[in-house]
Amino acid sequence: MDNVRTRFAPSPTGYMHVGGVRTALFAWLVAKQANGKFILRIEDTDTERHTEGSEEHIVQTLKTLGLNYDEGPDIGGNFSPYRQSERLAIYKEWANKLVEKGRAYADPYTPQEVEGFRNKAKEEKKPFLFRDYRPENPPRWDGTQPLRFRCEPKDYSWHDEIIGELSATKEAVDDFILIKSDGYPTYNFAHIVDDYLMQISHIIRAQEFLASIPRYLNLYEAFSIEHPAFATVPFVLGPDGKKKLSKRDGAKDVLEYITEGYLPEALINFMASLGWNDGTTQEIYDISELIAKFKLSDVQKSPAKFDDKRLIWMNGAHIRRLDLDELYKKVEGFWPEASKAYDESYKKKVLTILKDRLKYLSELKSLTGFFFEDLRVKPELISQDKKLDAIDNKQLQEWLLTARQSLEQSDFSLEDITKRLNNLLAQTKQQPAILFSLIRIAITQAPSSPGLFETIEVLGKDRVLKRIDLQIAKL
Repeated sequence: MDNVRTRFAPSPTGYMHVGGVRTALFAWLVAKQANGKFILRIEDTDTERHTEGSEEHIVQTLKTLGLNYDEGPDIGGNFSPYRQSERLAIYKEWANKLVEKGRAYADPYTPQEVEGFRNKAKEEKKPFLFRDYRPENPPRWDGTQPLRFRCEPKDYSWHDEIIGELSATKEAVDDFILIKSDGYPTYNFAHIVDDYLMQISHIIRAQEFLASIPRYLNLYEAFSIEHPAFATVPFVLGPDGKKKLSKRDGAKDVLEYITEGYLPEALINFMASLGWNDGTTQEIYDISELIAKFKLSDVQKSPAKFDDKRLIWMNGAHIRRLDLDELYKKVEGFWPEASKAYDESYKKKVLTILKDRLKYLSELKSLTGFFFEDLRVKPELISQDKKLDAIDNKQLQEWLLTARQSLEQSDFSLEDITKRLNNLLAQTKQQPAILFSLIRIAITQAPSSPGLFETIEVLGKDRVLKRIDLQIAKL
């Protein structure tokens, strides 16, 4: 399709979680792949649910992830304004077109009366359709009452770029509110006007709107306008796989993942993989690969399940793709406080041996503390190791003393450290799981660390010998 224009049109009702941002990502990918335009539109007509600061949060989230839009409320564009609250005159004009055609009427009923109609339908065991209760002589619409669309029920068939061919009977078509009594339009009305005026070519949105599409098609016909291509994205389910991922059930703010040290490119990769696959076994994609390979037709029809463990693994894979200088820039702000006393060269050595273990950047603080300060000797680390705990303290002291004597003679090159420690295994007739675990605890006071030989080299002779002495004394 020529002139591809997609949009992301969130309501400013709180933070952005993975499910919502994935919809924006799919729309962004479709636009980028076709050299089209991606538009941000803020649908802020639900004044009761509007949350202060939400629009700024939406903008920050998209820009942090690199999902930059070509038109939007903060940058303008040829179809401004991009906030629905600033387009009320446009909606009124289009509403009056329907009034003039006899396709809209003022709704004179109170909410209590409408509820009475609903209860009556329930008692009669039939679906509630507002069109069965249309007023015979509605008053002239003056804006103080809701304005309703007068539908013309019919059966519909349509194509969805993800789901395929769909259809619905005329029972799915009903009268619905276009303009509320407060003067604000409903989503059902405003998005159709906006998408037409903004020349949107593809509407990519969540599954909850699927049942309303027959009503939208009826409204498109009432306006005598063509509808864009529809693409219905399946839900993202929570970790239990039972219900839709949602804020009320603990879905995290996407920016919170950034704060924890998840890379934007890893989050993009993860969200793209929620319900999409290009038919290969590839799992790690950079942005350019996603733009080249993404197709709406490859999005699965069934829901995708959010998997925290997979996100962690994927983030680690993206960290390992970075070269040292790139990673060093990204970890700024994640180092432990004591690292401030050390220069860039030393910190890069630490990062080099830690890179393959790092799953997210905020781990850096806990994983590297012993590189920058001497930690207290923790006897519990030996008692918690079943193999070491079964060995007499005097024997542990002897092994550490032997290790110390050997390392004291080392030039502390990685090659020499490796050779000496491997010789110690033969000399003490011990397994690495015992001897090397003991040495690791002595020099790091941590249950785990990067490769032992590399860790010893980076720490340096003076610090390693001092720490072994402290452990011997404690034993």
